[in-house]
Amino acid sequence: MSQISNAIATRDTGPAAQIEQYRDEYAALVPSHINADQWIRLAVGAIRGNKDLEKAARTDVGIFLRELKTAARLGLEPGTEQFYLTPRKSKAHGYALIIKGIVGYQGIVELIYRAGAVSSVIVETVREHDTFSYVPGRDERPVHEIDWFGADRGALVGVYAYAVMKDGATSKVVVLNRARVMEIKAKSDSKDSEYSPWKTSEEAMWLKSAVRQLAKWVPTSAEYMREQLRAQAEVAAETPSVASAPLPPQPSALDDYDPADDGPIEGELVD
Repeated sequence: MSQISNAIATRDTGPAAQIEQYRDEYAALVPSHINADQWIRLAVGAIRGNKDLEKAARTDVGIFLRELKTAARLGLEPGTEQFYLTPRKSKAHGYALIIKGIVGYQGIVELIYRAGAVSSVIVETVREHDTFSYVPGRDERPVHEIDWFGADRGALVGVYAYAVMKDGATSKVVVLNRARVMEIKAKSDSKDSEYSPWKTSEEAMWLKSAVRQLAKWVPTSAEYMREQLRAQAEVAAETPSVASAPLPPQPSALDDYDPADDGPIEGELVD
């Protein structure tokens, strides 16, 4: 009897074990094209492989599991540049660290591709020793020349993003200079945290700043694309064929999950 009691007492109830416990729920949330077992292995590996993350997740496992639900619904890989898992101070928890999920630039690019409207997404940072040229209204796309064999490309000075649509048209071109990126960074509640992606993956956050703006101009939702195809089919017989133009700003699949980059989080507000 005592051996059974000890086994119960030492049973793992930590964050990784909780993921396994809710395996079926996460498997039901991920999109059909995602391998649920592989997604769960990534989530478990991310938390078991980082003591800081595991400690923060233990502060409030419920919040951590709900952040993983966001990654599951979006079909993004947790603990990667698709979906960062970062410790964040929570006022409701006495400023102890909890887990906050942040959609990364690779996650946004994945959602854009998944919608099915684009053939390629280009998002690049520009450094001070690069050559960059783009005149809106004159140039269809930027010209960016890099000395790949130079000793030093210099500091980050800008970032740009655009998509090539399936029909060959170019989406709106997004160009952000350093000042604009710093404005976006300033909105981040975690910017000064040692765990913030702005500290640990600065260039990736510059890329996210541009591609997040691009997401307003290209579809990031498969449902949106299906609606567009249905509408096109209804008017195809009576509408003359015209060359495609860049899409106007559209509701983004990210709006519900990443409304303002990675802004403040208070533990009492997480639901």
